[in-house]
Amino acid sequence: MGEMNSKLTSKMTWLQVIGVVLFCFLTTVVFMHNDALYTQPIFQVSRVQAGKKSKMTDEFQNVDHYHQQTLYGEITNGRYAGKHLAINNAYSDSHAMDHHYLKGQKLFITLHTKPHLHATVKDLKRDAPIAFLFALAISLLFVILKWKGVTVIASILVNTMLFWIAIMIDHNNDGAAVIMIFSVLAVIFCFVTLLLVMGWSKKMLVTLSAVLAATALTILITLTVFALTHEKGIYYESMQYVTQLPKPLFIAEVLIGVLGAVMDEATDIVASLATLKAERPELSKMQVFTSGRQIGKSIMGPLINVLFFIFMAETLPMTLLYLKNGNSWQYSFSMNMSLGMTSSLISGIGIVLTVILSSLFAGLWIKGDER
Repeated sequence: MGEMNSKLTSKMTWLQVIGVVLFCFLTTVVFMHNDALYTQPIFQVSRVQAGKKSKMTDEFQNVDHYHQQTLYGEITNGRYAGKHLAINNAYSDSHAMDHHYLKGQKLFITLHTKPHLHATVKDLKRDAPIAFLFALAISLLFVILKWKGVTVIASILVNTMLFWIAIMIDHNNDGAAVIMIFSVLAVIFCFVTLLLVMGWSKKMLVTLSAVLAATALTILITLTVFALTHEKGIYYESMQYVTQLPKPLFIAEVLIGVLGAVMDEATDIVASLATLKAERPELSKMQVFTSGRQIGKSIMGPLINVLFFIFMAETLPMTLLYLKNGNSWQYSFSMNMSLGMTSSLISGIGIVLTVILSSLFAGLWIKGDER
């Protein structure tokens, strides 16, 4: 750990540190004073008056407390800028569907003009802290990775735009070809990301081949198992607010998730094997393949666990809510965690296949002069 910290600090001068701090500070200040750019009314709280407190208990003996508060302040943008208002707000200790607002915060509001000008709170204005995090991430990428940081940021921006285009196409087609749309998107995602991050090289082509082959084979195995088991235990009804066929949407979701995990693993394995082959050109194809399997074994376990935690953690709040409202563990798991567990298992299959395919393709195609 000490060696890693020394390498990091050696790459960053005091001037760069000051530059990062100033960039983050200026970005935050700009977003804290950008109210005029919004068409939606914004309300700045200057004073908060606490109201009465009441206790609520439901049939399952869950206890919560509700609080009344009055928010005093002024509108900061739009037609009614400078207008002072008092807005009533109610919030609970659990904050399940509400929020406790504080002095100095800025809020998005909905204005009502009849019978007189008044407002209700929609949500908290959060763009300043989000902008600070983005500025910090971007500046650190520039400072630490130099040109590589630019390519990473470019790949994120391009992929975000491609993802938005795919969603728009799916929306305009009412979900009729969601798997086809996101399959094409996955190929483009993979090609663009690897091209920007690794550059055009045999190593990039080997990684691309391994990623696409592993992802395609994983989805094929998934569809085969679903067909043989008639999808027993798969509760698509737990996909809340879905307005199109849930099965194709779930497959598309798994496809993108598997692609991310597989790309990360394949890049590590192929890059390591390319370096190994360059340093020891006498290694045979079988020795390179065996080395790739050893590398895969060391990173496969942590990667599968990370994906498991990501898939399961996002379902935890709703699962606890189900349990607190008298539902059995089996029903709560089925309605909230079953799809996350299925996604984790499918991703695990993809990760295992990637170890084999990356090692195989690297052994067959990477020569001693390919870095």
